[in-house]
Amino acid sequence: MPLNDEKQCVNEQSDVESSPFSESMASLSDLECSRQSFTSDFSSKSSSPDSTSPPSGVMFDDVMAAAKSLSDMTLAHEIAVNENFQLKQNAVPENSLPGQVKRVVHQAFWDVVKADLSAEPPQYEYAIRLFEEIREILLSFLAPGANSLHNQICEVLDIDLIRQQAEHNAVDIQGLANYVITTMGKMCAPVRDEDIRELKATTNIVEMLRQIFRVLDLMRMDMTNFVIRTVRPHIQNHLVEYERNKFQEILEGTPNALSQTTEWLKESIDEEFLSETAVAPGTEQSSPPSLSPLLVLNNCYLKLLRWDYQTKVLPETLVTDGARLQELTEKLNQLRTIACLSLVTNNMVGAVTEGLPELANRLKRISAVLLEGMNKETFNLKEALDSIGVQTCAEVNKALEERGSPTLNAEVQANLIGQFSSLEKKDNPVCTLMDKRIQVYMRSLLCLSSTHKSLPPVPLGLDVIQQELEVLGCQFTNIVNLNKQVYGPIYANIFRKLLLRDEAVGKMDASLPTN
Repeated sequence: MPLNDEKQCVNEQSDVESSPFSESMASLSDLECSRQSFTSDFSSKSSSPDSTSPPSGVMFDDVMAAAKSLSDMTLAHEIAVNENFQLKQNAVPENSLPGQVKRVVHQAFWDVVKADLSAEPPQYEYAIRLFEEIREILLSFLAPGANSLHNQICEVLDIDLIRQQAEHNAVDIQGLANYVITTMGKMCAPVRDEDIRELKATTNIVEMLRQIFRVLDLMRMDMTNFVIRTVRPHIQNHLVEYERNKFQEILEGTPNALSQTTEWLKESIDEEFLSETAVAPGTEQSSPPSLSPLLVLNNCYLKLLRWDYQTKVLPETLVTDGARLQELTEKLNQLRTIACLSLVTNNMVGAVTEGLPELANRLKRISAVLLEGMNKETFNLKEALDSIGVQTCAEVNKALEERGSPTLNAEVQANLIGQFSSLEKKDNPVCTLMDKRIQVYMRSLLCLSSTHKSLPPVPLGLDVIQQELEVLGCQFTNIVNLNKQVYGPIYANIFRKLLLRDEAVGKMDASLPTN
């Protein structure tokens, strides 16, 4: 299943297995954040603003069950749609308070182990406990049917026998550690071979035990990620049904669990009614407006490309894709700015730079570099635009000099830099124009039929970002189409309640995928 940035669009009726989804860094902390935002919104929306008590009829067990269902659903969704998803160790920064506490506590423990083994006679209690834990970890790595190795580990790391040997000061700690390292070398992935070699080269027994646990933690993470890769095809084949069922469990246990989704749909319905009921002065509308639920739903999805992910709560049905949608929107904002810069440049100096195709590519690369991270709060957009203006003038003058043409005069350069700087304003007409054209292109992708194999042409002025726009467009379409497959019946029910019109209900049933 190709799940990367390749340009492959999946239409509404396509199978989940063939859907490429955008790459996203995923971690358990991200999943937990999604779960918390989902459940916290439920609790806030299900009670009145003036109330500080939980809504009546909501039990703590119900809330926890809903949170568990969401966590499971989010994890399954991430595994299925993100080919690069894997669990990573949650590294605590060493200079942080938790990091310092962890380091001090661990060091204190290993100092005790060292003191015990160095005593006369040696004290083996802590070492024995460590080998007991090591044995259980090694056994957990074994596949069913590995009876021979299972018996061998239990025989060599027989804790009762080791305790008896300790009573007579006859425990071979070094020999046991060497056996553990050899066994780890048989079980570990090739990526851990270097760690095993380093373990074998360690001479200090306490440090060896300490590093054994470090490598075992890595092996445990490797094993978990191997299982994730193994079950991914199965999850992908059953994702729509699984996710829909899990979400239904959440709905059953959480009142008003669709409040944000309902508001999201209602806003687009109201806008569509306003546009269809608008008639020319002096004329009357002979029949009530006919509303297309699928068109309304596509309008809802397009709003996500302008969503304020820092302050606005996502619809509940899109929580699992929140991080992907935010990343996609941020990239799209950067591309829009690059397209605006290119349009301004062409309008102002296009006549003198005609015939210099490489110049446009250089200017695009410069803009992309200087706009990196533009969605961060600390990013100074005006300063970046001024820098791009200065660099653009320098590059244009350099290209003109190489061709033997006159360079830009000071007035033109100042005007160009000023035009770039004005792109910072939200109501800038160039930005508004480019944004509308991007929306038109995204809408055309959402409206593609299942038999349409080629991408629609990009609107005028977006040529400079065509390749990147096509990739983002396909990623967005894949997210939307999977969301329609999973939550189509839920959206249909919400439309029924909001519209209460037979013809609209019939169209919704025919328009939205339900499997």
